[in-house]
Amino acid sequence: MLKYTFKGVGGGNDFQWCFSQVKGAIDEDVAEADIISTVEFNYSGDLLATGDKGGRVVIFQREQESKNRPHSRGEYNVYSTFQSHEPEFDYLKSLEIEEKINKIRWLPQQNAAHSLLSTNVFLQTEGQGDCTSVRTLTWAFYHNPDKTIKLWKISQRDKRAEGYNLKDEDGRLRDPFRITSLRVPVLLPMDRMVEASPRRIFANAHTYHINSISVNSDHETYLSADDLRVNLWHLEITDRSFNIVDIKPANMEELTEVITAAECHPHQCNVFVYSSSKGTIRLCDMRAAALCDRQSKFFEEPEDPSSRSFFSEIISSISDVKFSHSGRYMMTRDYLSVKVWDLNMENRPVETYQVHEYLRSKLCSLYENDCIFDKFECCWNGSDSAIMTGSYNNFFRMFDRNTRRDITLEASRENSKPRAILKARKVSTGGKRKKDEISVDSLDFNKKILHTAWHPKENVIAVAATNNLYIFQDKIN
Repeated sequence: MLKYTFKGVGGGNDFQWCFSQVKGAIDEDVAEADIISTVEFNYSGDLLATGDKGGRVVIFQREQESKNRPHSRGEYNVYSTFQSHEPEFDYLKSLEIEEKINKIRWLPQQNAAHSLLSTNVFLQTEGQGDCTSVRTLTWAFYHNPDKTIKLWKISQRDKRAEGYNLKDEDGRLRDPFRITSLRVPVLLPMDRMVEASPRRIFANAHTYHINSISVNSDHETYLSADDLRVNLWHLEITDRSFNIVDIKPANMEELTEVITAAECHPHQCNVFVYSSSKGTIRLCDMRAAALCDRQSKFFEEPEDPSSRSFFSEIISSISDVKFSHSGRYMMTRDYLSVKVWDLNMENRPVETYQVHEYLRSKLCSLYENDCIFDKFECCWNGSDSAIMTGSYNNFFRMFDRNTRRDITLEASRENSKPRAILKARKVSTGGKRKKDEISVDSLDFNKKILHTAWHPKENVIAVAATNNLYIFQDKIN
């Protein structure tokens, strides 16, 4: 077995990754509505939320650690399931609005209840092309499909009140003239009941596909981004938002790039970044102007003219951008690589990690089957010392920033024995293939890891593979 070790988040010990749990059905024929479309830990890591293409949100809660097994961590079990968005149809415009949950973002916990934001996307019918095309954006502008962001409150009750004076136990009102004595209501224990209720609905602010929502560090505002605009919302105000970025040209035929992702700075509530389909990142300061049409910093890596090809612009499009927890760095993911940028250096990234460089020779076939447009996400570990992102064949990649080691792991039910150590996988690009390697021609491009999440404090990761959610943790040596 190939062994790779990474430094621990807290204690600095070397560890290996092992299987913990898998959620989801084993059926080979997976319904489209069951495909997981987003994964997100809350701020403490005790709750893990997933959204799917059927508009459902499933929240898993971490159980308390067992006293009989002090070295084992608690498992994540279903805490609440609710329908966040419903499919809609605009009969005037013959437009179907998809219920797919595109993003979930937790809000910091203020009381016993938990809160999260969720958003859906509109459904593109056949022939409209990729969402980054000028033709599709022009179509969306004139048809204005409705995409909403919802604020959900998740609360639980484990006690019920009994002994009311004015109503019976079944809720019916009592005749006041028959009340001969006063009773003091009492709270009695009951089975835990978790309720999810929509507190606010933020709508009618985006014309195009919403690709990002990000909660600000002031915990009062958040931003949402679509293909051409970034809006700033207040969590208490639903009927209006402030447009802080607008790159829509007067003539849509002159459109050359679209916004692909946006995020607020983790500590400075006036700073945010957004990335584009041209592979550039703009850092903006809201103190400079109400409309941030001029960025404070512009991050771009010069392209090597010798490697220029037909696919260069497509594979350079950034699919995700994430600030580090410290706020010093940011990470971007394009089709073939992950890059780490220092906010003080704009001309090139300080670190570049190749995710699946062996696919460069396959770009033509990946373009034909539309896989080249897949949008992979990336995430940091709790100490910003390691990063993770997905690939094909249910592979996901991890990179240690201190040792520059990397590892390829697989989310598979074949390795789903409790505490089973994950074996590192290798992809053979040609020539004689070794025993434990898999040929690049044998990769299954229908199995892809687009969404991953890392526990904010521990070495626990969640990986979404189609309709299954895999949870892995470290095994301390």
